[in-house]
Amino acid sequence: MAQINPSILSADFARLAEEAEAVRGADWLHVDVMDNHFVPNLTLGVPVVESLARATDTPLDLHLMIEDPDRWAPQYVEAGAGSVTFHVEAAAAPVRLAREIRSKGARASMALKPGTPIEPYEDLLPELDMVLIMTVEPGFGGQAFLDIMLPKIRRTRELIAKYDLDLWLQVDGGVAASTIERCAEAGADVFVAGSAVYGAEDPAEAVRALRAQAERATSGASWACRH
Repeated sequence: MAQINPSILSADFARLAEEAEAVRGADWLHVDVMDNHFVPNLTLGVPVVESLARATDTPLDLHLMIEDPDRWAPQYVEAGAGSVTFHVEAAAAPVRLAREIRSKGARASMALKPGTPIEPYEDLLPELDMVLIMTVEPGFGGQAFLDIMLPKIRRTRELIAKYDLDLWLQVDGGVAASTIERCAEAGADVFVAGSAVYGAEDPAEAVRALRAQAERATSGASWACRH
């Protein structure tokens, strides 16, 4: 089943509790944490995540675009995150970090920038619950979807199938009504959508419409038929 995770990077930061409520029915709430070092932007940290976790029943999907995730990621689990994604480019010991995230009760996920291939990290996949393929350069919302990432999504799905893993495949960046079906056909089953949801007149309806699109595309995809 396709999952839609609205990104609060596109929400009104002065009204985060209300913005979380506006997408009730979403599978997860995607929260981007940026430190102005790993990426050239600065967003929010542990105290805001703690407050957001108390304000919503929707589980939090944390995407850490930060240096030294080995040190900081466990604190976001303790703050209330149900899933924590670290960038493999920034992690010193990704296997140990994934195991620590899982041991604290959250799902562990590895993200890859557009220029980072999946193949060198094939052996890490059994340690994870999700892989995030960035379909824009991380750091800012509202960017245009990079079509050249579709083959990478397909290759990642093939690796998941090779090892028969129960592993979610998430895409983040430029996901909208015009791109979500191509991502689903390529193998993604978790979709981060920012402006496509929060820029809509009815964000909750936008979530439902995107999920329906993704599920229609998935139902006819060759990877889903083999699964």
